[in-house]
Amino acid sequence: MIADAPIAVAEAAPGGVLTKIDAFISAARSSAADGLTWAEFGELLVALLHLAVAAIDAVTSMTGEEKKAAVLDGVGRLFDAVADRCVPLVLWPLWGLCRGPVRLLVLALASGAVEQILPLVRLA
Repeated sequence: MIADAPIAVAEAAPGGVLTKIDAFISAARSSAADGLTWAEFGELLVALLHLAVAAIDAVTSMTGEEKKAAVLDGVGRLFDAVADRCVPLVLWPLWGLCRGPVRLLVLALASGAVEQILPLVRLA
């Protein structure tokens, strides 16, 4: 699975939540260097959400909204780092028009997913 390497790198990264998110995104960018399908992007997205929610849930110095904003910031950075690799070259002119709305859609879906992943992380 494409998310295995980024997960391993992020879990091994010393430091806090933001460091783990940065490590995940860097490893994901390397994994996507030769191209990416939308299904693989979805796999990376879900893996990042699970990793970030699990890590940030233990942080007590942030409010719930701040935690969610930090996770969604990571999702936005992942999209910016690898989503372009999902688009064939012939569709780049169309992608230029659609990129912004697709990014907003991914962030909206991730926002709802955070609410669903949090109880699962707390049960584990």
